[in-house]
Amino acid sequence: MKKVFHKIASVCLALIVLLSTVSFTVDSHYCGDILVDSSLFGLVETCGMEVQQNTLSSECNISKKDCCIDEQVTIQGQDALKTIFDKLERDQQLFVAAFVHANMLLFVEPQADFNSHKEYTPPPLVRDVQVLDQTFLI
Repeated sequence: MKKVFHKIASVCLALIVLLSTVSFTVDSHYCGDILVDSSLFGLVETCGMEVQQNTLSSECNISKKDCCIDEQVTIQGQDALKTIFDKLERDQQLFVAAFVHANMLLFVEPQADFNSHKEYTPPPLVRDVQVLDQTFLI
């Protein structure tokens, strides 16, 4: 149970670090007030209602208001990561050293109990001295 919890916690922490450092952009296309499409990785599909501006006819200059809106939301990741460990301050170095020392035994497999007296048989009991002398430790 402890190993399973440890693996789950490790994966969660790795995902938190990954998601906090990655930047991404969400593109959305609205036609009026209705969301038509949104995309994380590519271009959004349009609804086909965009106004086509014809630059050839300069005598008829009618400008229609476009009902479609393209929205782009950019979420910036964390860029200022401190990855160099030799430039840590003294307090931070002490904390890292204490943390590693305290948690080092979590990753070491426990050794089997070595019993050197396993094959040894005690001598035969000739008489029970404690019962004969009526001396008992309480």
